[in-house]
Amino acid sequence: MTTLRLRPEGPADTGPVRRVLTAAFARPDVSTPPEVGLVEDLRGTDAWIPELAMVAEYGGEVVGYALLTRVHVRGDGGSAPALALGPVAVAPHRQRVGHGTAVVQAALDAATELGERLVVVLGDPAYYRRFGFTRADRMGLTSPWSGLGEPWQALVLPASTSGDGPVPRGEVLFPPPWSKV
Repeated sequence: MTTLRLRPEGPADTGPVRRVLTAAFARPDVSTPPEVGLVEDLRGTDAWIPELAMVAEYGGEVVGYALLTRVHVRGDGGSAPALALGPVAVAPHRQRVGHGTAVVQAALDAATELGERLVVVLGDPAYYRRFGFTRADRMGLTSPWSGLGEPWQALVLPASTSGDGPVPRGEVLFPPPWSKV
């Protein structure tokens, strides 16, 4: 029986991750989807947290990907660290069988273990609601995507090593590679 293996991305996964992203975000108007460049550009920044770049492997093939990178929330009390989820991708031939849900949950679990407290995402509310995401604007979080309403979402992770202090509120600042998406 073939099982799904969830693990952090390793150096040998760069090509397979690129293929998954390219296939999952394929559009007829671009040869390389912007999500591919986003991941490649984020790898070279301080926002990159290797333990939070998760792959889903099925039958020895990388079929899914979920990335959490560092962002900051600038509020009245200064700046606080948070995470941005995305991109999330599953190879088209393995979609709708739970690999996306599994790889996102693995990334969120790893973030909780690292003591992270807050994750933001821009995506389909019906999909991300299953993980506990809710409207970010209702949590006092703004971003360039705030005006989109429901797709701008946030999740407070369970307290682990981070304790259960207040969740930051304010403007979410993304690293420069995000401006290209």
